[in-house]
Amino acid sequence: MSKKITLLGSTGSIGTQSLDVIRAQGYEVFGLSAHSHVEKILQQIEEFHPKYVCMTDPDAAAKLDAALAGRANAPKLLTGPEGLKELAALDGPDVVLNSVVGIAGLGASLCAIESGHDLALANKESLVTGGHLVTQAVEKHGVQLLPVDSEHSAIFQCLQDKESAPSLTKILLTASGGPFFGMTTEQLRGKTRADALKHPNWNMGAKITIDSATLMNKGLEVAEAFQLYGVPSERIRVLVHPQSVVHSMVELADGSLLAQMGTADMRMAIAHCLLWPQCAPVGVPPLDLVAAGPLSFHEPDLEAFPCLALARTALARRGGLCVVMNAANEAAVELFLQGHCAFADIPRLIGAALEAHEATAPGRSPLCPPLSTPADAADPLALEREVHILVERIERLDHHSRALVRELARG
Repeated sequence: MSKKITLLGSTGSIGTQSLDVIRAQGYEVFGLSAHSHVEKILQQIEEFHPKYVCMTDPDAAAKLDAALAGRANAPKLLTGPEGLKELAALDGPDVVLNSVVGIAGLGASLCAIESGHDLALANKESLVTGGHLVTQAVEKHGVQLLPVDSEHSAIFQCLQDKESAPSLTKILLTASGGPFFGMTTEQLRGKTRADALKHPNWNMGAKITIDSATLMNKGLEVAEAFQLYGVPSERIRVLVHPQSVVHSMVELADGSLLAQMGTADMRMAIAHCLLWPQCAPVGVPPLDLVAAGPLSFHEPDLEAFPCLALARTALARRGGLCVVMNAANEAAVELFLQGHCAFADIPRLIGAALEAHEATAPGRSPLCPPLSTPADAADPLALEREVHILVERIERLDHHSRALVRELARG
């Protein structure tokens, strides 16, 4: 069955691997978006002939506009954050795959859902910062939310049996441990950008690779799992699994475990979303269990890798702390990649941002309270307006938290 796909964030790691799957399946690309990589998106336009493209960076948009001028059958160009939301909402695709990095992905996710599109979600911020807005919108509009993260894709696959899903008692998220697995706090001192980007198993973008090295990616995934599956955070366990063969597990009421296993290749999880509910070869070699060798599982070292504990604290206390934690992490990782702070400074900066937020807003009500507009309100747009007001509040707090981390780093 042929499908039309809108791909947000097409020039990043997930985006390019998604296009590998789209190419292999012969699917049609309806729309593409990128932030600033003009040359790469021009190559994608040449191959996939989308009807629409969006560039969110204004300078890059101007360059792309000039490059497309005079071309026959050139796609319509949308620009800026509003253009990204417009692209996500356009009628035409069967699935919108959101692999945008950052808070901009939240608004785009909501626009796709509100327009009735199934959403394949690789943008962590959508769930970490605005999870209940997303899940309530999915329920209201009757669309399918398909997780692209390998761990949440694994859980999704384990829970496809409608008889087993209600008996879920625990989620076990696996972590590779990244390039620094087994190292002490002392050994982590002096680790460089190049060291942190040498992931032993996965081919990912720079930001998520650093998150893997700090274990913050597991903290974000705990928050995502809480939103996706409604399991309290204390029943979401993280295990370090250096072989990256078991992508995650679920525990059922009888104590049995269901695990999803496979080759460490993101195209597997991407294909599961884009082909869903079908399954077909995607060009990834099947897992050879004999060649994989022994499998091991370990408790995470929270002293050496405190980001996981910081994320759990933010999730437990709410009040906007997940927004602060996510923004502070993104800002700190950016500073580290630019050479402006040390690897060990990443959790310190996140912790300082969380403390500063709590000091200025003690006992504050949740940033995103339950929606007050009923789903069946007389004004059908009233609920969407309330949702987008809350999104603007999230974006403001995100911006403030990033600025705070940059200020703390200078100090």
